[in-house]
Amino acid sequence: MRFVRELTSWLSGAADPDDFPYSPVLAEFHRVGKHFVEKELLALLDSARARVTVPAAGPPSPAARLLGDFLDVALDKWDGRYDYRSYLALRLLGLPCGADDGPGGEDDGPGQPEGARRDRDRLLVRLVADALAFELAAGSDATHLLPEDRPSREVVAKRHRLSVRAAAPALARLGLAGEVHDREPAAVLRALVADGDPAVGLALRLSMLPVYVSHDEYLFIRVLQAYECLFAGLVEELRATIVALRAGHARPAADRLAYACAQLTAAGPLFSLLATMQPTAFRTFRQYTEGASAIQSRSYKLMESLCRTPEGARLESPAYQQVPEVRDRVQAGQPSVDEAFRAAVREGLLTGADAELVAGAMRTFAAAVLQWRRTHHRLATRMLGPRPGTGYTEGTPYLAAVRSIPVFSSVTHDPVPSSRTDPTGGSPE
Repeated sequence: MRFVRELTSWLSGAADPDDFPYSPVLAEFHRVGKHFVEKELLALLDSARARVTVPAAGPPSPAARLLGDFLDVALDKWDGRYDYRSYLALRLLGLPCGADDGPGGEDDGPGQPEGARRDRDRLLVRLVADALAFELAAGSDATHLLPEDRPSREVVAKRHRLSVRAAAPALARLGLAGEVHDREPAAVLRALVADGDPAVGLALRLSMLPVYVSHDEYLFIRVLQAYECLFAGLVEELRATIVALRAGHARPAADRLAYACAQLTAAGPLFSLLATMQPTAFRTFRQYTEGASAIQSRSYKLMESLCRTPEGARLESPAYQQVPEVRDRVQAGQPSVDEAFRAAVREGLLTGADAELVAGAMRTFAAAVLQWRRTHHRLATRMLGPRPGTGYTEGTPYLAAVRSIPVFSSVTHDPVPSSRTDPTGGSPE
């Protein structure tokens, strides 16, 4: 087998990370799915990881760091540490996936983070563009990747339209909305976010390691990665909101909340994309994702806990037990928007119109979060039915129980948002 020959040759030589044979390794993972990769290949990859992680004088090179991250993702099942974050290869995408990622939030300033926002927008567009490129390639028989349960032409056309819609808000923020053309949207989207760095394209390619060979798993992974990108951004907006509230700066706090709300609301087409998955295909590949569930999303739990400190029962729930680093932060006194707003009002830092400005932004953001939860529950109900979740929960009953948890307690807000745009029922177009 080619991967055995090339890996053995690499291991017997200098084991230079720049020359690692990614292509044959990826080809084998894609041929059978991560869950079914032969132990011979996994053992060779484990040996490669041992070579590349040998302590050296000075920090690892970018190539060595990329290879180490890839091997950790590829070997998660082999290591017995497979979970949602390794399934989505978040570290390869530069997204938070552990306790050591990013600051705690207390020192984040309320300035204009245009660079970070642009980076997240570019990543989101890359993810959507790549998903669309795969759909179009499969629809024209230009790829044999993940050949099982190909969708109909009608479904591919719908995904085509929804992908462009999903990317449109980020493109608008990047000032590139007018550049997308209907004729070749996938190629145009990729061109718009190209930055000349081949490492970026390689990391994106390496981050696609489905567990099986179902066509729809490609879409599933890319949309979940896009949501992780979104929630990582919301976390930073909320942290900056807290800093602004502590200083009594109403307008920056409200602006941060408004930006976060706009991002979350504009992400609706991502759920619409997921809703085009074929339930039978989803139920096929999810047999091999046991242990990886969105309940393990670190960014979502950070977002939730930065809004309002979770109550004791919530903090002891499976949701937080599976993200212990977030739980530890909360128990160590992580601040929240809720308590920062209460304190600002109590101490006279926010009064009158300023206090109402922030309270209104909090209500609007809360409505968007509650709508997201409601849509998530409806989509999960459609896909899962009565089946248990893969994160060791009872599945949709768990989602039903948590969907109405208040986002904030310092302001009143409707537990069921009045906006009922539901991308999981019928055609969202």
